[in-house]
Amino acid sequence: MKRACVETTHADAETIAAALRPDNTPSMSTRVDGDVVRTRIERETAGGLQSTVDDYVVNLTVAATVARTTREHRHNHE
Repeated sequence: MKRACVETTHADAETIAAALRPDNTPSMSTRVDGDVVRTRIERETAGGLQSTVDDYVVNLTVAATVARTTREHRHNHE
C-alpha cells in the first residue's frame, strides 16, 4: 500500500475541509487540527496515489481560492 499525507494551513480550515470531504474517495480521510487540514491518502499503486494526490491538490486549490475570495468580499462589504 502506498500512502501520502497532505497538510496545509488555512485561516478557515474547517470550511476548506468541509469543501473537500464530498470529493474524498474511500481511500482518503480529511481532518482538521486547529488551522491545519490534514488528508491521508492510501492507494495500492504509486500511479494511483499520484493521480489521487493530483486531483486532491486541484480540489484544495479551488476550495482555498473560493474561501479566500469569499472572505475578502465579505471584508470589503462590511
